[in-house]
Amino acid sequence: MPTFTALTTLNGKKAAEGLGEAMERLNPEPTGVGVFEVEDGSGLWEVGGYFTDTPDETALAVLAAAFEAKPFVVSELPETDWVAHVRRELAPVEAGRFFVYGSHDADKLPEGRIPLLIEAAMAFGTGHHGTTLGCLKALDRLIDEGFEAAKVADIGCGTAVLAMAAARVWDGDIIASDIDQVAVDVAEANLKANGMSGAVQCVEAAGFDHPDLQAHSPYDLIFANILKGPLIALAPEISASLRPGGQAILSGILNEQADDVLSVYSRNEFNLHFRDAIGEWTTLILTKQGKT
Repeated sequence: MPTFTALTTLNGKKAAEGLGEAMERLNPEPTGVGVFEVEDGSGLWEVGGYFTDTPDETALAVLAAAFEAKPFVVSELPETDWVAHVRRELAPVEAGRFFVYGSHDADKLPEGRIPLLIEAAMAFGTGHHGTTLGCLKALDRLIDEGFEAAKVADIGCGTAVLAMAAARVWDGDIIASDIDQVAVDVAEANLKANGMSGAVQCVEAAGFDHPDLQAHSPYDLIFANILKGPLIALAPEISASLRPGGQAILSGILNEQADDVLSVYSRNEFNLHFRDAIGEWTTLILTKQGKT
């Protein structure tokens, strides 16, 4: 079945949302409409629709004119086996001693690397995104420096790839949490696929709001690969949950947001240990102040 897209850009959130609502009333109807801000500082918004029947280009032209948008660009997408396509394009990721791969690349595992099997479809955190890759590289750096952790928390774990990486290196109490039960189920499935069932405890929780997370505190290492807003909100809890001299690996931070995050964490008893940028994303290693 063919799929058609119709895309345009215009200024302003209100106008974009209005155009998106108007598109939903078209005939033939779109199967989905998206409204997104273009993250380049231009103030532009993108509005797009997906259609299984050829869209009415005259109606689209009228809508574009009414909302002062650029003319819609209509395209027919080729029929693609997306699972096969993703498997071809999603190459293994090497992050120091760690090797993240899909089952389709099981024959490419280098000798001497720590393997982490993560299928591309299994939630956010395959290792290809700059945030996850940055966290794995940060962990690799700490290990090279001789850091050891007996208690580890992975907050907002997604696939639990970070918790699994820690569990591959250290024996201890390792717990992974996510606000989404689906992600928790995925984390459990990934542990099983890696032959690591029971190596990491997975719980559904917002931040540290779970008795098991609180019971294991204070931690030696905390991962938090989420977003700027939640990271800032969690700063006091992360500080309270980490032992003096412990390390926090934070990501999900756009490069231009890193100084704001650092400022908040410096007020919560953290010193910057290392800062790394991969593409548009920054990863921070922070050390909790105080004597160990």
